[in-house]
Amino acid sequence: MTAVQSPDSTATASLVAVRPTVSTDRLLADLVPPPHFADARFTTYRANPDHPSQAATLARLQEVAAEIAAPAPSGLRALLGRRRSVPAVYMDGGFGVGKTHLLTSLTHAVNEALGPGSAAYGTFVEYTNLVGALGFLPTVEALATRRLVCIDEFELDDPGDTVLMSRLLRELADRGVALAATSNTLPDALGEGRFAAEDFLREIQALAARFEVLRVDGDDYRHRAVVTDSEPLPVATVRSVVASTPGAVLDDFGDLLAHLATVHPSRYGALLDGVRLVGLTGFGPVTRQEVALRLVVLVDRLYDRDVPVLLAGVDGADQRALFTPEMLRGGYRKKYYRALSRLGALAQDGRALADV
Repeated sequence: MTAVQSPDSTATASLVAVRPTVSTDRLLADLVPPPHFADARFTTYRANPDHPSQAATLARLQEVAAEIAAPAPSGLRALLGRRRSVPAVYMDGGFGVGKTHLLTSLTHAVNEALGPGSAAYGTFVEYTNLVGALGFLPTVEALATRRLVCIDEFELDDPGDTVLMSRLLRELADRGVALAATSNTLPDALGEGRFAAEDFLREIQALAARFEVLRVDGDDYRHRAVVTDSEPLPVATVRSVVASTPGAVLDDFGDLLAHLATVHPSRYGALLDGVRLVGLTGFGPVTRQEVALRLVVLVDRLYDRDVPVLLAGVDGADQRALFTPEMLRGGYRKKYYRALSRLGALAQDGRALADV
């Protein structure tokens, strides 16, 4: 497959054919809620009455938005040195309970109250990559112009990133920037089951002390713990639907996984520019953890962009067993379950598009 690009479309015939580059200007411009959550607002969040923590978190975030948008102290209050309170909230809960919906709603609320660009939204990997591209101090300067910085998917994979993010958030908080984050793990338990170095744990504890923890209980609203409850699609069906769909791509699953190793995860969003449908043949289990973690990031970017997926499996393979039992019991298990949930939703969208 070769890339097919034009001034009117960046769609490609194959993801493997694409080697995206991302400018620093784009890295900053992309710190906005993804298309999937473009319409997310506090008013569109449906709190489950069976889980009161959802309504409580919604109410607290509405208060946070009002605090951030409130005018700065003036007159006597300013002369007395009373500073604006700087909120820092951390939403913890399982996958599919609406944490990202709430976080993007907070982002939209602040931008609508104070003007576009007042709040930044990005995933953990997007912020660490921004530091890599700009340098630490320029990143602090760029983000310090925002009133709110939101970090989604705060799941740390190595101590170096922990130290980096801890320093970044400390600098931003000291400059009066409000913070909000989501994760599937409480902040003082980040890294649990992965690293036990004393320095790492010390950074985790310092990071946790900065946040007000908001627990978001509930069940996965997508109601999927597997990739799909349906059988894999025939290869001929996948090829036919891809061929008749503008902006569709077709890749062998193994080839795509190998290609992901050559692209920085922060560029996976750019990899999908112009893509409207992804067809995968040879879809089957992933047995290596580093490969599985890259796949998780790709699934997140597909979900962000509402890109349906068509899956044609390997003969005899159970596509529902995408990750090994060991992976689903390990320190990254919540990432894997989130990916299964999201990929299940995208696969169902793909089957609806294929009318099967």
